[in-house]
Amino acid sequence: MLILVSPAKTLDFENPPGCESYSMPTLLDQSEQLIEVCRKLTPTDIATLMKVSDKIAGLNVARFSSWQKDFTPTNAKQALFAFRGDVYTGLDADTLSPLALDKAQQQLRILSGLYGLLKPLDLMQPYRLEMGTRLANERGSNLYQFWGDIITDEINKTTEEQGDEFIINLASNEYFKAVKPKQLNAQVITPVFKDCKNGQYKVISFFAKKARGMMVRYILDNNIDSLEALIKFDSAGYYYSEKDSKVNEPVFLREEQ
Repeated sequence: MLILVSPAKTLDFENPPGCESYSMPTLLDQSEQLIEVCRKLTPTDIATLMKVSDKIAGLNVARFSSWQKDFTPTNAKQALFAFRGDVYTGLDADTLSPLALDKAQQQLRILSGLYGLLKPLDLMQPYRLEMGTRLANERGSNLYQFWGDIITDEINKTTEEQGDEFIINLASNEYFKAVKPKQLNAQVITPVFKDCKNGQYKVISFFAKKARGMMVRYILDNNIDSLEALIKFDSAGYYYSEKDSKVNEPVFLREEQ
């Protein structure tokens, strides 16, 4: 099975990565085209487009300006160790065993507005460009139109090479919209995580994001390769609810914390 997750806004380029091994993104030519578009934006443009503060806008102008296609461990960092956020807190990549890290490199893919699709050990330079950004480019008015079929084709190439029957979608709606499910050659499974609050089970963003990361970790640590094994996920008190689930949408519940 192939796992898809979203990136994170929070980045860590200060601390050393959890391993020395690295790989290179396969869609860097596309990234370079986006960088050229982004370099034409002023700090005011970025602040408006991305709905960020002037400080963050200025930081991103500098990032786009200094971005270069020749990635090395001195000017870039492996994606899995660079992203910090709720999903990555749940995944806790820094404590992955070498074997689990190898499995992650094979089974895990990170969707990205700038890089399209990243393997965990792919080097990346710091950026902020969310998939939902309405960035006008030569292919359309937003990043979904820019990426078109490219990300989907790359996923299909990977699943065909590896013989993956399932794609475990643990990405947000914003990022999974960059994928065209009807064109995929594997069955998409989208787990849903609900927490009990005031007697009702509902998706609570913070907890759901962290649970997605915990499920990635569960798959890697336990060598999960079937749906029967996947629904046994029980990290942090979550449990599978058959009556609330659909064929392609297993639901996991957790009692009030």
